[in-house]
Amino acid sequence: MLKRIIEDLDTALRKDPSARNRLEVALTFPGVHAVWGYRIAHFLWRSRLKLLARIYANWVRTVTGIEIHPAAKIGRRFFIDHGMGVVIGETTLIGDDVMIYHDVTLGSTKYMKGKRHPTIENGVVIGAGARVLGPITIGEGARISANSLVTRDVAARTNQDEGELFVI
Repeated sequence: MLKRIIEDLDTALRKDPSARNRLEVALTFPGVHAVWGYRIAHFLWRSRLKLLARIYANWVRTVTGIEIHPAAKIGRRFFIDHGMGVVIGETTLIGDDVMIYHDVTLGSTKYMKGKRHPTIENGVVIGAGARVLGPITIGEGARISANSLVTRDVAARTNQDEGELFVI
């Protein structure tokens, strides 16, 4: 557990040029606090303490402004920069080394049972204000630019900022 905490702190130091040291990150980065809170809520969810998991996740949202459903599955070295307004839905799958900015929604397009939120593969970066909706896949290493609306699969290593992506 301590190794994972240090890994999270080091990820923030690597991905955010404003981060100066581990102590500063641990005490003042709401994205890191939200990920730690998610991990506790996810543990409770997997332990079949679902109501407690939802209550705890709601408290974390109140404190950080970041809403992560406890049933979502998130990989290692996940970093949320700034974070206010981030929403990550119940059936979202997020791989390793993913970075998202504030006001990103990983949501659903309709009410239905089963997989209804996106799958974000390893190494993806999602810009501020982007909406990634539905049971779609964002391929490994793809970059989604700020304020995009993405409702279709995105190929691996697509860089929307360079005009390669036309799904908005």
